[in-house]
Amino acid sequence: MQKDSKGAWGFNLKAIDKNVRPQDDFYQYANGGWLKTAKIPKDESRWGSFTILRYDTEEQLQTLINKLLKKKKYPKGTPEQMVSDIYRSASDMAARNKLGIKPLSPLRAMVEAIASLEDLFMTVARFHVLGISGLWGAMIDQDSKDSTKYMLHLWQGGLGLPDREYYLGDTPEYKRVRGAYEEHIKKLLKLAKLSAAQIERTVEIVMKIETVLAQASMRKEDTRDAQKVYHKYSIRQLSRLAPNVPWRRYFALTGAKSINTTIVGQPDFFKAVSKLIDSIPLEEWKIYLEWHLINDAASLLSEPFVKENFNFFGTALSGTKKMKPMWRRALAAVGVVGEALGQLYVQAYFPQAAKKAMDTLVSDLFTVYESRINKLDWMGAATKRKATQKLRLMRRKIGYPTKLKGYRGLVIVPGDFFGNILRSSEYEHAREMRKLGRPIDRTEWHMNPHTVNAYFSPNMNEIVFPAAILQWPFFDFTADDAVNYAGIGSVIGHEMTHGFDDQGAKFDGKGNMKSWWTKKDEAQFKKKAQILVEQYNQYEAASGVNVNGQLTLGENIADLGGLAIAFDAYQKRLQKTGRKVIDGLSPEERFFLGFAQMERELARKEILKTLALVDPHSPAPARINGPLANFLPFYEVFKVTKKDKLYRGPKKLAQVW
Repeated sequence: MQKDSKGAWGFNLKAIDKNVRPQDDFYQYANGGWLKTAKIPKDESRWGSFTILRYDTEEQLQTLINKLLKKKKYPKGTPEQMVSDIYRSASDMAARNKLGIKPLSPLRAMVEAIASLEDLFMTVARFHVLGISGLWGAMIDQDSKDSTKYMLHLWQGGLGLPDREYYLGDTPEYKRVRGAYEEHIKKLLKLAKLSAAQIERTVEIVMKIETVLAQASMRKEDTRDAQKVYHKYSIRQLSRLAPNVPWRRYFALTGAKSINTTIVGQPDFFKAVSKLIDSIPLEEWKIYLEWHLINDAASLLSEPFVKENFNFFGTALSGTKKMKPMWRRALAAVGVVGEALGQLYVQAYFPQAAKKAMDTLVSDLFTVYESRINKLDWMGAATKRKATQKLRLMRRKIGYPTKLKGYRGLVIVPGDFFGNILRSSEYEHAREMRKLGRPIDRTEWHMNPHTVNAYFSPNMNEIVFPAAILQWPFFDFTADDAVNYAGIGSVIGHEMTHGFDDQGAKFDGKGNMKSWWTKKDEAQFKKKAQILVEQYNQYEAASGVNVNGQLTLGENIADLGGLAIAFDAYQKRLQKTGRKVIDGLSPEERFFLGFAQMERELARKEILKTLALVDPHSPAPARINGPLANFLPFYEVFKVTKKDKLYRGPKKLAQVW
C-alpha cells in the first residue's frame, strides 16, 4: 500500500500544486501534488487521509492478532479467546468452501415451511433477531422527546439497493445499478442451485416487491429531519395503522413483549406494508425472504458467494477492482466482538498522554465555542443563553469506554464462522432488548476504540472520539500545533457543531427534541442554512451528479463550524506559544494546509456517484473549498478578492456558528 509522508512538521510540501491558485481551488492547491502521484489500491474504492489511517490501524490490529494466533487456546470468554477464534473461523476458507451454502439450510427450511401469515411474521421476527433484513427495521434508541427512556423504534427497510431512488429514478446511473442488481440476484441464486425458471421468477418478484417498498419509503432528505421521523404510537394505534401485521406477536418474538408504545419513523411506509401483505401472495413473500437471506449471508459463505457479493457491492456500487486480502476481511469479522478487540488495541497503542492532551484541546475548543456564541450578531440574548447552556451540558468521551460491554455467555468457536456471526447477532440483539425499561446507560459507546471516526449523539448531548482517530494527520505529538488544531481541532469542532446544525439544534441540553429558539432567531438560522444548501447544490460530486445541498446540510454546517472553532482555538494557542514562520509559511497558512490535507482523497467514479446519492457528507473537495469560501480569515490570509473563484460576496457568505 502506498503510504503518505507527514513531512517535518505534519505537512509534506510536495503535496502542494503550485500551478493552482489557492484563491481559486484551495483543495487542489494544497493536495494537487499528492493527488497526481497517489494511486488508489485495487482493493479500495477510495484512498486518502481517512482510508490510509484506517489501513494503518488495521495493520496495528493485525500485529496484535498475529501475536494472539501464536497460542492455540485461551480461557473461554476472554478477549484473547474471542478475538483469535472469530478471526480463525473467518479466515478458514477451506472449511467455508467445504460447507458451501449448507449453513443456510435451517433458515431456508424455515422460509419453505411458511404456510400462513402467522408463519411469515414469525420468520420475519426470527430473521430480525439474527440480523437478516426484510420488510422493515427495528432498533432500540432513546425517546427523542424524553431522553431518559429507551424506546423501540420502527424504521422503513426491506430494500436490497442503497436507496429508494435506485428503483424509481430514470437516470443512466440508476438504470446501470438496477441492471447490475438484477444480474447479482441471478448469479447468487445460480450458486444457490435454483433453476433458471426459479431465478427469473425471483428477479421479477423481488424487483416488484422492493419497488413498491421504495415508492412507500420516505425520501432520504426527509429521514434526516428529526421531527418528520418522530411518531409515537401505542400498540393499539400501530395495529390500526398497519392492521395486517400481528404486532404483539412480532414484538414478543423479538424480545419486546412488554412494550406498550413504539416510535415509528415513517407511518406511511408501514401503512403501505400492511396493504402489501394483502396484495402479495404468500409464495411470493417466501421468495422475497429467501432472497434477502441469501443476499445478506453471501459474505459469510464459501468463496464463490463471497466473490459475487463483492462483484456487486464492491465493484458495481463502489468501483473497487479487487477484494481485500483475507487478513483484512477476517479482521472486519472480528468487529462482532469489537470492544474485546478495542480493549487489546488501547492497551497496545493508546498512551494516557494522548488522552490527556486531547482533553486539554477539547476544553480549549469549548471555551472558544462559547465565546463565538456570545459574539453572534444574528442571535438574540435569550437564545444565546440556551445555546450556552446546551454547550456546557455537552459531555465528552475520549479514547475508549470507561465500562466495557463484555460478552459473557457468547459462544465463539474457531471452526464455525457462520454460527459465530449468527450467535453474535442474536447476542447483541438480546443486549439491546434488555435496555427496555432500564435507565439510560450513559457510559455506552456506539463506536469501537479502534474506529477511525467520531460522532455526536443528540439524545445524549455528547461528543465521542475513539482512540484510533487520535493519530496523524489528525493528531501527532511531534507535529506543528497548526496541523493538530486544523486536524483533530476541526474534527472536535465539527462534532460539537452537530449539536447546533439544522437537526442538532432541535434538541436541548438534556437531549430532548424541544425548541429553545426565539422565532426570529430560528428564522435567521434557517436563512443562513439555506445559503449553504444553495452553495453546495452547485458542486459536482461526479460526472453528471451534483451534491445534494439539503441532504448534506448538517455535515456542511458542521464542517464550517469545525473550521471556525479550530481556527479561533489555534489563535488563542498562538498567544501562549508565540508565532513563528516554518518553511516560509505563517501559522495561518500552515493551519489551512493542515485543514486541507485532512480531507485529501482519490475516489473511483462509481463510489462518488453512490455517495452523492446516499451519503450526508459532501465529497472531499467540497468539504474544504466549501467552508473556506465562507471563512473571512481565509480571505485575509490568501488575499481573496472578487476576481477569485472561491470569493463569495457578503450576501452569499454563510456564517452560521
